[in-house]
Amino acid sequence: MKIDVQNAWNEMMNRIESWVDALVINLPNIIIAILVFVISIFLSKYISRLTLRLLTKSSLQKSMKNVIAKLISVLVILAGIFLILGILDLSKTLNTILAGAGVAGLAVGLALQGALANTYSGIVLSYIKQIQFGDWIQSNDYEGEVVDLDLRAVTIKQPDNNLVYIPNKLVLENPIKNFSTTAQSRVILSCGVGYSSDLEFVRELVNKTIVENFKPVETADDVIFLYTEFGDSSINFEVRFWIDSTSALEVLKAKTEAVIAIKKAFDANDINIPFPIRTLDFPKNVHVSTN
Repeated sequence: MKIDVQNAWNEMMNRIESWVDALVINLPNIIIAILVFVISIFLSKYISRLTLRLLTKSSLQKSMKNVIAKLISVLVILAGIFLILGILDLSKTLNTILAGAGVAGLAVGLALQGALANTYSGIVLSYIKQIQFGDWIQSNDYEGEVVDLDLRAVTIKQPDNNLVYIPNKLVLENPIKNFSTTAQSRVILSCGVGYSSDLEFVRELVNKTIVENFKPVETADDVIFLYTEFGDSSINFEVRFWIDSTSALEVLKAKTEAVIAIKKAFDANDINIPFPIRTLDFPKNVHVSTN
């Protein structure tokens, strides 16, 4: 028993001595590898900042610029790691790492299909010009101002100041309505007047009211006034005009101001906006009690 313990002890000491000898022999390489790693870290940060400066004048989204800078930084660090493995003569370890990375990458790719789809969609959205920071868009039944765009979701601020996070995949695959692609927005307002009204006077009055209350509308020719139908209790019309804004909130405000102005004009000229009316026709042999 004592002989086995002594042999084990001698074997362990021999191993430790061999490891110490290997450490002493490879100490210069280890020092160089540490220096290469430190240099790689500082170099990655410098190149990341330099990339952001070079991309400042580009038309890419801010989020996309950050992504590109981070990817370049990671590539620099990976290059430094591969160089370190070569300095330490760990080529076999490198091959093992690459083989394991391939298998792990396949497994991770299958498990994170949704996340990867959002990442790819975020990269595509960062390149296209249809969505920019500050644009007022409508997508997936949500409407608001684009305040952020990253590799996971598009963030929009709604008129009630709430934030909505829409996955990039849904934004890319579904229609996008961008109200900010033009300099103006059209306001469309529907109303109705009584059957006894002078229709030509109503048209002239509405056009005049719009011109007086909205600066972008210079003349009555800039207003589109259309009678649309004979309604149940009124003759309905639609008025359309442009405002200098692309925000849906500003369109609603303009519509509100138009409603107030038209109502005041109608009241001043005794023009009636009738309530819905229903006429009940009873047979002659039906007795209606008033008690």
